[in-house]
This record gives sequence, structure tokens and C-alpha cells, in this order.
Amino acid sequence: MSWTRALPAALAVCVLLLTGSVGCDSGGDRHTNQQQGRQESREGRPSPGSQGAGESAAPAGKVLEDTDEDGRHYRQVDGARAPEVGIEVQPDSDGSWDVRLTLRHFRLSPQGTPARAVAGRGFARLYVDHTPVADLRTPAHRIPAGYLPHGTHQVTARLYADDGTGWAVDGKPVQRTADITASGQGAPAPGGPAS
Repeated sequence: MSWTRALPAALAVCVLLLTGSVGCDSGGDRHTNQQQGRQESREGRPSPGSQGAGESAAPAGKVLEDTDEDGRHYRQVDGARAPEVGIEVQPDSDGSWDVRLTLRHFRLSPQGTPARAVAGRGFARLYVDHTPVADLRTPAHRIPAGYLPHGTHQVTARLYADDGTGWAVDGKPVQRTADITASGQGAPAPGGPAS
């Protein structure tokens, strides 16, 4: 065999070896893997193949006995990758208020996401003076002009899993609050970012 025929044959063998090894199951037999998947599902973790693109297979934390004002349980998460939220509320020239969230280790799920807890995913519930106003699936929201009466108000963003449990760190909800002051003439006084 000449070298011109040997080169393509050698390349074909390399390609077959590489693609063949990618398709091999190195995690044991299929029956064992299926049993492990069922066990993980019972423990509250997604079973293999159940998570969508970009979703974490990490455990979604432990459900606590503590609940929020609406009776929703908190879900404890630990570690350096616990979700965080920041909130900034700024007055707009038309008398409305622009709310902007900053998120760390957390992604807002789109509308229609299945109701299950996935680590680092969910929605933010917006409260004004401890009253729920909106469930946010994007980091921006507008409080309409005239919604807030004259005075100082607290605007809070709290993170929830898609199953409705509230994310918690050290037993406390993952949330941030900004204080704002609305004037009596409909034009808001400046408010600052949350501390």
C-alpha cells in the first residue's frame, strides 16, 4: 500500500476511534444508571435527562419549615454560589417608577416554565410595602404613575424557585429592599439604590 492510500485510512481509523469513544457509556451498566436516576428523583433532584438546556443538575436545596407571608415555604441553599438580588428604583419623568434588578448566581425563568425547583433559577416577586405587586420574569419593571400615595415606601424584590418556594440563605429569604419617597404632586422624589 502506498503512502497516499495509508494516510486516508489512518485518518478514518482515528475518526472512528474518536467518535466511538464519545458514544460509550463509561458510567456502568444501563440498569444501574436508571436506578440511580430514580433514586435522585426521589431526593428532589432532577433525574438524568430531565433538565433543560443550561439548567443545573445541582440539588435545589432543602425545604424549610419557615414560610413567607403567603404560606410559601423557604428553600435553603448553601455555599458561595447562593443566589443574590439587588434592586434599584428610580423615578421617571411621567411620575412612574423604574425598577431594575441585578442578579448574581440566578437566572429568571421564562413564563410557562415547569413548576419545579432548579438551583439558581426562578422568578422575583416584587412587593411594595409588604404587598405583592408582580412576579418578574425579566430584570426590569415599571410601577405606574399614581400607584404610590404620598410618603415613603419600601420596594422589595424576593427570589423564588419556579415551584413557588422562596430561596433562603441561613434561613433568611434572598431579597433586597429599596426605600423610596413619593411626593403629593404625582412627581416622585428621588429614591436611591437599596443598601
